[in-house]
Amino acid sequence: AMSKRTYVLHTDRIRENACRAIMQAEPGYVVTIAEPTRTNKQNAMLHDLLSDLAKSPLAWAGKRRTLDQWKMLMVSAHAVATQHPGEVIPGIEGEFVAIRESTASMGVARASSLIEYVLAFCVSNGVELHDTERGGWLQERAA
Repeated sequence: AMSKRTYVLHTDRIRENACRAIMQAEPGYVVTIAEPTRTNKQNAMLHDLLSDLAKSPLAWAGKRRTLDQWKMLMVSAHAVATQHPGEVIPGIEGEFVAIRESTASMGVARASSLIEYVLAFCVSNGVELHDTERGGWLQERAA
């Protein structure tokens, strides 16, 4: 049995290898062609930005927030700002649940837009970007 393989179509040779794999695949195998999801570099930059937010004295709705809470707030705000709002619906136990887009399924361009949004929020709210600087992200953007 063939193991799962992913081909990132950078060159003609890789494209040929992908075609060969398709021709050799067993009946019933599945092929998906998709735009790339966000990169590891983008994951790291977003994490550093959210970490800086969580470490800052900035409060939201009356208290300081964790990295995961800031992530939820930023993904939701970015979605509304870019005309992709989610929904807030009643949950199973009568609580309210925000149904929103997943960062894991974001393409590179969408993740880039989210990062720019979070960076702008941090700058306009005076959040010191120590982890973001340490990660080398600000120098890279300026270049």
